Amino acid sequence: MKVLITGAGGQLGRDAAERFAASGHEVVAAGRRELDVARRDQVLSAVDSVGPDVVVNCAAFTAVDACETDVDQAFLVNALAVRHLAEAVRRFGAHLCHVSTDYVFSGDKSGPYHEWDRPDPRSVYGASKLAGEQEAGEAATVVRTSWLCGRYGSNMVATVLRLASEGGPMRFVDDQRGSPSFTPDVASVIERLCADRRPGLYHVTNQGEASWYELAREVLAAAGHDPDRVEPIATADLQPPRPAARPANSVLENRALALAGLARPPDFKVPLKRLVTDLLG
Repeated sequence: MKVLITGAGGQLGRDAAERFAASGHEVVAAGRRELDVARRDQVLSAVDSVGPDVVVNCAAFTAVDACETDVDQAFLVNALAVRHLAEAVRRFGAHLCHVSTDYVFSGDKSGPYHEWDRPDPRSVYGASKLAGEQEAGEAATVVRTSWLCGRYGSNMVATVLRLASEGGPMRFVDDQRGSPSFTPDVASVIERLCADRRPGLYHVTNQGEASWYELAREVLAAAGHDPDRVEPIATADLQPPRPAARPANSVLENRALALAGLARPPDFKVPLKRLVTDLLG
């Protein structure tokens, strides 16, 4: 396939580009400087000139707290831009794969969320990403993922390793639970879904769940540090308080993958150890 990846400068976009290229696909990786997805004219021109079979949209405004005050920018990048991409793939005969988030849920459910649970976002970021899912259209593949970590960019694993090396206090919340997900595994599933041009919604996360506190302990243990260096803290006790609401529970069940007979990513502890080794060099 010929694949156009938007948001290719981010951690998932970079790993997706590497994954498609390693499988022999022709990849055009476009970061924001090459393609501003919020500009309809740029999107239409890019898809026309590249002529991709598949467009994978990893571009997003992911500054969750900033979205609370910059509402227009959140909806411009996370929603209207997806409308432009959907229009472009319809016009030029490509397939769209759009990446979304666990923040589309309220976090009030007692168990994992599956693809047929009703979204109920509690933040501007979550609302804008849900709007993007709706703009993608029925023919698109929509991949919801969560708590992304990878070799590139800022993420939880890199943050914990940095704090461990600095020797300062380490406090992470223990009342938010989610599905830690590692970009090479998510990118692998995205490639499979795009190769099949499978429409519809899929939750794509590594298996298992943890709180941020528990995840930090796992990172320290994998790096050979004492996990007891991490102290738990409640979200309500964070200083300064976070402007955007975080889902208390955003564990995503990969039910659609399982029902379709497709392999789910492995338990998160497996790629976590691999990533810690890579980042420590």
